[in-house]
Amino acid sequence: MSNDADSRGLLDLPAGVDGYAGSEFAPLVRTFARMVGGRPGAGGALTVHLHGEPLVEIWTGDSGSAAQWGPDTGAVVFSATKGIAATVIHRLADRGLIDYDAPVASYWPEFAAKGKERITVRQVLSHRAGLSGLPAIAAGLDDILDHRLMEQRLAASEPDHLLGIPTYHALTYGWLLAGLARAVTGRGMAELFRTEIAEPLGTDGIHLGRPPRSAPTTAAVMQGGRLGFVGTTYISMFLGRAYGLPGPLGAAARALFLPGLEDFLEGEDPPVLDTELPAGNGVCTANGLATLYGALANGGMSHGRRFLSPETIKAMRHVETYRLDHALFYIPMMWHMGYHSLPIPGARAGFGHIGMGGSFGWAEPRLGLSVGFVHNRLSLGALATDQLASAWVLPLVVRGARAARRTTTVLPDRQVA
Repeated sequence: MSNDADSRGLLDLPAGVDGYAGSEFAPLVRTFARMVGGRPGAGGALTVHLHGEPLVEIWTGDSGSAAQWGPDTGAVVFSATKGIAATVIHRLADRGLIDYDAPVASYWPEFAAKGKERITVRQVLSHRAGLSGLPAIAAGLDDILDHRLMEQRLAASEPDHLLGIPTYHALTYGWLLAGLARAVTGRGMAELFRTEIAEPLGTDGIHLGRPPRSAPTTAAVMQGGRLGFVGTTYISMFLGRAYGLPGPLGAAARALFLPGLEDFLEGEDPPVLDTELPAGNGVCTANGLATLYGALANGGMSHGRRFLSPETIKAMRHVETYRLDHALFYIPMMWHMGYHSLPIPGARAGFGHIGMGGSFGWAEPRLGLSVGFVHNRLSLGALATDQLASAWVLPLVVRGARAARRTTTVLPDRQVA
């Protein structure tokens, strides 16, 4: 790879990497090429915006079915979807349709059942609703695929002993927000992703579930072993018996595991694409995520248009709880209302959401910086490394962005917003 910049301040990209990047991001591009490139059948993309202007948009590899990754290739971003769903709720709150400290049941009367009448919107947004468990509301994959049924069962369910304690609502989070949003607007989350997020921001790169055929965005095929190992007899038996265990192992098992749930991701056309799972089946491009978080990083403004008020942005930036998460083995998630921070360089003052496998969207308001990172590999052998992608992406992005503030990078004409 050449580290030389051309006359416009753009980096000479390594073989196999397409797009563009400002010369200040050479270490980031090198690491991206090494960590994401060269994976048989897999690929990914990374976008960096500074004050809404693109400084990096790069991609590499395959999106499946012999197709090359491109700027309109989206990936299933798993739990990074939660940040988008939460932003829908913040858009409704911004218009006075929702009060964070009001009981959810004041908007969604059915939710008051079995002692939930005092649970607030703020508690739900920050994983403290005591409703993280799957076994209480679903028997298997068919139930999980019926998002309206899941909303109804959560409304009728009883909170567990972890009410008020940060406990990652891995799947139930999305249905809780969807039920609240439906009660307020009469519309489902897939539609609200379009009308409250994608359209106001002028991006096609954010969808809940499978993008329509008319959309420029296409969904990459997932590569790797996925979650097949969870379905093996011994693992399944162990996780099923772990439901009743005290502490984080039991909480994690209840939040994440149901028999047969691993089939959710199987095949080139997996069932995960054909439901509304606002906690986990967003299909996003790197640019789509960077565009969304760009508005959150710049006081609620996106390309000169108001997306959220400064007051709402302030509320979103606030860390709601520093208590260790009970279902994530006491990781210090620093939950916001729908997002988290991380105790790593480049992430402590920012916020966003990371998904299983490491795809994420991120905002760094101190710099007006936003990041989108997506890829399509989900393999047990590489899962730990992939999950920690933010640990190399964010420090290198922040370093490059600080250098970019001291220089002027001229981007290709087609990329100027």
